[in-house]
Amino acid sequence: MNYLRAFGIGVVIWIIGVSLYTFSFYIPILENPELQANIFLSIGVVPLVWFGSKLYYRKNNTTKGYWLGLVFFSIAAVLDALVTVPLFIEPYGGSYYSFFTAIGFWLIGMEFVITATCYWYVEVNGKKETINS
Repeated sequence: MNYLRAFGIGVVIWIIGVSLYTFSFYIPILENPELQANIFLSIGVVPLVWFGSKLYYRKNNTTKGYWLGLVFFSIAAVLDALVTVPLFIEPYGGSYYSFFTAIGFWLIGMEFVITATCYWYVEVNGKKETINS
């Protein structure tokens, strides 16, 4: 696995994801703005991770998508701990505990792993088997 490449792509995914989350507060659609932000983020994570996986595998890497998804999610979790919680959660009465035990956080984390895994099966592993046939 090319960790530097995965790290860079993971940081970009996190930056865009936090931007989507923050931006959604300015579009009042639902009465619960936090739920709305989580919905925006969960919808946005799929194409972000798919495109990030596409960028990662552009250099013919052979890392399974599951591991890439875990790396992307781990980077997002660390950056959430270092930046998101202190700057966006704690000032409004939240805590690390409430952030990291929220079901939405873990569902979005599962999206990271599932999306990267699906990309690997569809685009990397599927093409490899077609070429070898």
